[in-house]
Amino acid sequence: MKRILSFAAVALLTLGGWIGWNQFAKTRKHSVSFYAMDTPITLTAYGPRGKRALSLARARVKQIESELSVTDPRSDVGRLNAAGGAPVQVGEDSATLTAFALRMNALTDGAFDPTLYPALRAWGFTTEERRVPEAAELAELLKLAGAERVHLSGRTLRLDEGSMLDLGAVGKGFAGDEALAAMAAAGVESALVNLGGNVQTLGVRPDGQRWRIGIKSPDGGLIGVLRTAAEAVVTSGGYERFFTGPDGQIYWHILDPRTGAPARSGVISATAVGPEGRICDAMSTAYFVMGAEKTAAFWKEHGSPGFVLLAEDGELWISEDLNARFAVDPAYADAKVTVVRR
Repeated sequence: MKRILSFAAVALLTLGGWIGWNQFAKTRKHSVSFYAMDTPITLTAYGPRGKRALSLARARVKQIESELSVTDPRSDVGRLNAAGGAPVQVGEDSATLTAFALRMNALTDGAFDPTLYPALRAWGFTTEERRVPEAAELAELLKLAGAERVHLSGRTLRLDEGSMLDLGAVGKGFAGDEALAAMAAAGVESALVNLGGNVQTLGVRPDGQRWRIGIKSPDGGLIGVLRTAAEAVVTSGGYERFFTGPDGQIYWHILDPRTGAPARSGVISATAVGPEGRICDAMSTAYFVMGAEKTAAFWKEHGSPGFVLLAEDGELWISEDLNARFAVDPAYADAKVTVVRR
């Protein structure tokens, strides 16, 4: 009898230990940080397959960077921009993302525009030689912009002479989508990627709870915290890349396609939230350009992606689908909040 009890006790202890180890393995955190796509990136995965999944996800991000970089003359985009109007064969990623960018341009009535690189370069945001171009110079550069100047057939891309393509405003969102897809394919069920402020999640946290994602304020604090599950949270703000001109005015890198100058819509931070990073990446830029009223109208018509906007006057605009799971930071406790309903 004693032997039987001892065996049962050992079996129970072994089972308990196995359950404990299995739970530990499921919640074990793996993380890797590196620099790519002109921004610091951190990938985090949970579970026994996390380490290998991170290796695959990192390789995928680096591959996308090598294809899309606008400053690398060897990339698909770099070769296209230097082709002088000649057709260029590009990879599947570049063709797919170009087609997507053109669709987003049409959907937003031009608020998102992937052809503004000549104007962006004139401001010095890619050369680090900051300057304020004259209105006449910008007017000439805008003649080189426009989705109609981009010609895509299969994997053959051609630009009208003088035009340039820049997929940077959707590249990080696309890379986040692909990184999470690589981790999911490797067997990971819970993961988070942070691509320079673009935060995307796979599933929920290992404890079964929603992720808590902070939305950054232009002053370096938080606007609030959003509870998410399997979503992208992408913020565009004038505080990310900017300089002060000789006139004392602040100029940021998000340009208005109508003027070629920094967008002045009354919004200083625009966050888009939805299941796809590439869509949220494009729409956070479009929302910043549109301003609060046009963003509200767009969301009422299309229903996604959800948004959190901070206006210059301190007012917060939040789409109804996010309101119940968004907690305003105490720093904005006194802010006027407009909840946009359909």
